[in-house]
Amino acid sequence: MTDADESGADDAAEVPAPADRADDVDERAAVAAAAARAGAALANEHFRSDIDVETKGEDDDVVTEADRAAQRTVIETIRESFPDDAVVGEEEDERKIVPDEGAAWVIDPIDGTHNYVRDIPVWATAVAAVVDGEPVAAAIVAPALGDTYTATPAGAFRNGDPISVSDVSDPRRGVVDPTIWWEHDARDEYARACEAIVSRFSDMRRLGAAQVVLPTVAAGGFEGTITNLRANPWDTVAGVFVIRQAGGRVTDLDGNRWRHDSTGLVASNGDLHEEVLAAARAIEELD
Repeated sequence: MTDADESGADDAAEVPAPADRADDVDERAAVAAAAARAGAALANEHFRSDIDVETKGEDDDVVTEADRAAQRTVIETIRESFPDDAVVGEEEDERKIVPDEGAAWVIDPIDGTHNYVRDIPVWATAVAAVVDGEPVAAAIVAPALGDTYTATPAGAFRNGDPISVSDVSDPRRGVVDPTIWWEHDARDEYARACEAIVSRFSDMRRLGAAQVVLPTVAAGGFEGTITNLRANPWDTVAGVFVIRQAGGRVTDLDGNRWRHDSTGLVASNGDLHEEVLAAARAIEELD
């Protein structure tokens, strides 16, 4: 680790400030919020309905027409203001890799589709505006929970009110979520993640929607969240930006600053980062 990593310094300070990478950040923030609200509103119209559920890839990876329709709505809203920007999205034929140069949008129309189809209200629509591979604004709307999270260069907010990570520094008071999903042939890693958390911290929660978990860390509800997997950008980029703007820290398994193509994701309130990082490393017995 670098000296900055060992000191627990805010990893957001390691890259140029968002305002230095785009001269239209305020507009991008407004469009991110409008697009997330529009997609979430459409998805919410079909929530707890008899909408058909399909599988894609693995048998436990589900999708609905609401996912596709919400994504189209998000993209249409973005295109009204930024018609030429790249879009990285989970569904349909959108690109899957965040470009390292230029402007792009990273979107997830329904993060937590498993919850959505089981009538559990823990799901969200997430939109991140990215410039040169780094987020400059984000919005996450969880309509069934009544929460909207936004992040701009000015900070992080829930329903318009400023939020910040918790100040818990004692692991015995900490709560951590094992996020993302371990496939059936990696359930030993899932089990180690759970054991690593409950043996180090006060308790464990699993919400089943990374783009709800991440802003929950940002707002102080959890002290951290971990995975050893390389997460999809649509599951993470918006929420990571919210955490950083709320004063938290996000790294990979090596303790280096997390970015959209990192392996592993370790997010914390900062004060407990070394303990949260140790739990993440234990998943692969790296600790």
